[in-house]
Amino acid sequence: MIDTPLQLVVITGMSGAGKTVAIQSFEDMGYFTIDNMPPALLPKFIELLQSNKDNDRVAVVVDMRSRSFFADGGSILDQLDSDLSVELKILFLDATDGELVARYKETRRSHPMAADGRVLEGIAKERELLAPLKSSSQHVIDTTELTPRKLRQAIIDSFSDGKEQSAFRIEVVSFGFKYGLPLDADLVFDVRFLPNPHYIPELRPQTGLDQPVYDYVMGHEASEAFYQSLLGLLVPILPGYQTEGKSVLTIAIGCTGGQHRSVAFAKRLSEELATAWPVNASHRDKNLRKETVNRS
Repeated sequence: MIDTPLQLVVITGMSGAGKTVAIQSFEDMGYFTIDNMPPALLPKFIELLQSNKDNDRVAVVVDMRSRSFFADGGSILDQLDSDLSVELKILFLDATDGELVARYKETRRSHPMAADGRVLEGIAKERELLAPLKSSSQHVIDTTELTPRKLRQAIIDSFSDGKEQSAFRIEVVSFGFKYGLPLDADLVFDVRFLPNPHYIPELRPQTGLDQPVYDYVMGHEASEAFYQSLLGLLVPILPGYQTEGKSVLTIAIGCTGGQHRSVAFAKRLSEELATAWPVNASHRDKNLRKETVNRS
């Protein structure tokens, strides 16, 4: 009996057509990805993946940097295509000659097949060499008019099966200002202006995840007003981050020590946003007890 086939996507196509964006898109969807995989290693690599069962979806880039691919690539792909334990798909990225020339001029890179430096001649040689592979590809995407964001969306539309990680997710993190700002925060909100449970002896050892602390923090009129304002700010702008192709939006909420107020707010915000978005909540400094005389 054959197990669920390993999903293998081979990404290839014209140099400059968007393979870097493509491999990043597959990585964001939860694929195990490798750039510039030597073709001769593909069969052994597949065997290794099948033996440990850790990854059942793989995307690899094979392009003109792997010159040997176009000598023995056909037989390798035929071998994989006939293997019932592998579900092989080939994604070919293309663009017009004019667009490719413009991209090379913009990046000031040399074409891998333009030995004399003439980009257009290199493109012509590469196009001729890749013609058979393009004709056998299941997915061909012309990126001439596509921005990186639109290319990412086209790939998600073609290869998403609903089981992978969302292409956009929200991280809500609580933190203490006295331990420093989270370096990866996109949006930072300060709740130090709210009453501090630290000064209530029975609440001090608890955190914002404990109901008494949560109720205390959220029970103030100022807390509710701020929370509603925060929600009113975030809800309308979240679709914009997704539309622009952002993979992760990190919302950081800070108080003095990252134990009480910020934790309670992060908990409430993450639970509410999770009704419409993939959300993960974390509390960076919740269990730290670094004493300080400055509790402003």
